[in-house]
Amino acid sequence: MTSQRKIKVLIVDDSAVVRKILSDELSQYPDIEVVGTAVDPYAGRDKIVQLKPDVLLLDVEMPRMDGLTFLGILMKYYPMPVIIVSSLGEAGGQVAMKALELGAADVMAKPGLSYSVKDMSSQLADKIRAVFGMKVKAPLQQVKPLVTPVKSNALIKTTNKIIAIGASTGGTEAIKDVLIRLPADMPPILIVQHMPQYFTKSFADRLNTLCSLKVKEGEDGEPVTPGKVLIAPGNYHMTLNRSGANYYVQIKDGPMVFHQRPSVEILFESVAKYAGANSVGVLLTGMGKDGAKGLLSMREAGAYTIAQDEKSCVVYGMPREAALLGAAAKVAPLDSISDLILAACR
Repeated sequence: MTSQRKIKVLIVDDSAVVRKILSDELSQYPDIEVVGTAVDPYAGRDKIVQLKPDVLLLDVEMPRMDGLTFLGILMKYYPMPVIIVSSLGEAGGQVAMKALELGAADVMAKPGLSYSVKDMSSQLADKIRAVFGMKVKAPLQQVKPLVTPVKSNALIKTTNKIIAIGASTGGTEAIKDVLIRLPADMPPILIVQHMPQYFTKSFADRLNTLCSLKVKEGEDGEPVTPGKVLIAPGNYHMTLNRSGANYYVQIKDGPMVFHQRPSVEILFESVAKYAGANSVGVLLTGMGKDGAKGLLSMREAGAYTIAQDEKSCVVYGMPREAALLGAAAKVAPLDSISDLILAACR
């Protein structure tokens, strides 16, 4: 019986230092093989044809052709799993969101002040495994900003619930698909999406242009109020807390949980503790186990819990773990999750 072949990775980055760091770090994993590197997209194009990699690691700022332009061409003519490995910074976050819209499978920050090469290495290896073999299609036409608000359900007059959503790989589009179907008078929504620092603000800003709801990056001590969606900032955990009758979020540092900061687990456990049966938990597409036990804690506390089904997931990891634990009261396709949330809030 032969062992499963290694995942072939190609690195396209104009920095020799970055190419060496990524190559050296990934070489320690027995199931991953860096089959080549390229200094720019033109060299990368030739090596894709020659080496037929399974996963492409792509920088954004490069000479001759930038990564976004190359990504757009690649997804049109040769769709494949691409992970953007970009520098930190607000501009980098905006570029990362554009890359996801163009069809990139995931985004990753280069090591720096926020986390070490070691942290980056294990996360990147996990992302490579998660996107390996995924079916990549050319992106559909861009979603236009929502013009007509979703019909009100007068939910805030009849409910005081908290909605908590967690996602990882494929989650940026899944979260968008859920939120654009929800009315402006929803109960408060708290979201953890595995993304690097700075990238989450760009993600929140983009969602805010597409949804009837007010979407923003969460701030420490910020009140949790109806009609508002708070996204956990990259590199920080977000928890729900309560003072009397009022909810607020706490943004804090702390060790990574399941290799993640922010962690879905941390959010879900806090919602189970402070909101209990007065909450709805949703676990969407993503690699690993983050959030599965937390969703179980929410269900055991009386919350209504939902996990995305395998067919509609980009990566059926976190929802699968939740389903195996019995954490999900309902396993459902992505296009029905908004309706399930609305029903649970009425």
